[in-house]
Parts: sequence; C-alpha cells; structure tokens
Amino acid sequence: MSRLFSNYIIKDLELKNRIVMAPMCMYSAEDDAKAKEWHLLHYATRAVGGVGLIIQEATAVEARGRITANDLGIWDDSQIEGLKKISDTCRKYGAKMGIQLGHAGRKCEAEGERIIAPSSIAFSDEYRVPNEMTKAEINEVTQAFKDAAGRCAEIGYDIIEIHGAHGYLINEFLSPLTNTRTDEYGGSKENRARFLKEIIRAVREEWPGEKPLMLRVSAEDYVDEGNHPEDLAELINFVKDEGVDLVDVSSGGVADIAPKAFQGYQVKFAEIIKERTNIPVIAGGLIIEPHMAEEILQNRRADLVFFGRALLRNPYWALYADQELSNIAIWPKQYERARLRKR
Repeated sequence: MSRLFSNYIIKDLELKNRIVMAPMCMYSAEDDAKAKEWHLLHYATRAVGGVGLIIQEATAVEARGRITANDLGIWDDSQIEGLKKISDTCRKYGAKMGIQLGHAGRKCEAEGERIIAPSSIAFSDEYRVPNEMTKAEINEVTQAFKDAAGRCAEIGYDIIEIHGAHGYLINEFLSPLTNTRTDEYGGSKENRARFLKEIIRAVREEWPGEKPLMLRVSAEDYVDEGNHPEDLAELINFVKDEGVDLVDVSSGGVADIAPKAFQGYQVKFAEIIKERTNIPVIAGGLIIEPHMAEEILQNRRADLVFFGRALLRNPYWALYADQELSNIAIWPKQYERARLRKR
C-alpha cells in the first residue's frame, strides 16, 4: 500500500494522506492585510485537489511583521472573517487547515514600518538596517504571537505552524549570523533559543493542548559560521518540551546566498532532525515525482512530505500521484470520469 496515501494522526488531527501544501506567500492582500477572494479560490482549489494538509501562507502577527505590504495578517479581529471563510471552505472539501504565524523581522519590506531584529544587521545592501529589539519589544512580539494564537483557535484552524525559518525574526534570533546580542537572548544556543521558547509557551496558553503545534525551521544557513542541521536539532531540543509536536524542515534565508537546489535537497536535513530530536518531521524541497515522495516515507526518512511549486503548477497533483501510486484516494465525484486506473 502507498504510504503517501496512508492516514496520519497527531493529537486530535487525522490527515487523510501525507501530502502537505507548504506555506507560500501570495502577495495578494491590501494594506489592511485581509484575505480576499483570490486567497479563498487558491486554497480551496488545492483542497478539492486532494491535499491532506494545507498550511496557509505566512500570516503576520503584527503590521511590522509583514514581509511585504501585500501579506495576510492576523493582528486584528477585523481580519478573522476572511481567514475563517478560507479555513471553513478547505475543511468542507476534505483538507485539514493550518496557518503559519510569522514575523518578518529585518526582512520587512512594508513601507512606513519600524523594522526590528535581534541585532542591527541588515540582510543586504538593498535592505534597511533594523533596530535592535529592546526587551519591551521582545515582550510585545511574544504577546502578538499569543493574541494571534487566540484568533486561530476562534477561527478553527487544525494546526498552527510557528515560522522559525527563512531568515525572518525567530530565525534571526536562532542564527549566530544575525544574533550578536550579549544579553540572555544571545550567545549560547540555549540563549538564542530563548525567544522562540517564550513564543511557544505564549502560543500554548491560547492554543488548546489537544491540538498540534508545528515549528518550521531553516536547518542549514549555507555559511560555515552559521547553523547546520545538528545545531538546529540542539536548538529544537531546548524548546520542544513547551509543546512542539511536529517540525517542518526547510533551509536558507538568513544569509543572502542561494543554495544549490535539486529534487529532495533538504530531505537529509529532515532525517538528521528527526533522529536527534525524536519529533516527527515534514520533509521537502522541489519534490515533483510521487515515487520520490513515496521513497522518503517508506524509508522512514520523514513522516510527511511538503510540496510547494508542484502544487502551484498543478492544484490536482495529489490526484495525479494517486493514479501513479495507489488508486485508493476518493476523487471529487465531479472529476471521477477523468480517473485513470492502472491495470
């Protein structure tokens, strides 16, 4: 039997398959950061297409936490209605719905915002120099994550993903390349993980204990002096007891360096983190072929597989994979006539 199309249970969440839609910014909101019709159609199409778990794009917990002025937000109650419509619709069509809570930190490109970071180090010459966060600002952001988690519970999401990857604020605290603080939030790995630990604890105060909480990490900085998978495993071990149930393993984004990308280039990172933290992981990285995803799962290299660009190109990738691997998925009755069955 295909493992890609086997169910997966974590806490109160049961997925019909192990296909995860990775969070990908749509840059389609306006300055109020509210969800629009585009977002609803975009996500609902992947639900109809058979994805087991959809993780909504990075959704900012503060206005200054947006990557761009066109990102979604969840810092105000007025933003709840549009997000709830997306979540309810995707669940209606068979997918479970997650949300990625994020803060851009020094990579915020929204004009007029006071950008913040653990240390006053710009991402590149094209970016502004951020303001080093005071302890009061650290507390403000932690509270913003907590408030956002409360809204997530009200909306009815199935899982929250805390965005600790891709060079955004939490990742900036975790990496020695971007965190040169000399207080309790900098220096040792344990200190660099303190901000994340406090956020997870705050989120868990609002997010029900029976619901899973996921963490996305960049397992490789692609700079010798930066973090590597073994370092991330140590950092995760400092925070996991606060309530992390699943780790979504990506890479890069702290340094202005493009990694050599190929199908499955991040899977080994996921294997290392899974082994060293004893936490279930999601692996991915330009995976296109169903048989490659199946191999990752059959060999227990990861527990689920995420797909990004493949699902942008083909919202019905899961139905195609079912034809290649299993022929067991339940297709929308409207599309059943298009199904090809292997003999």
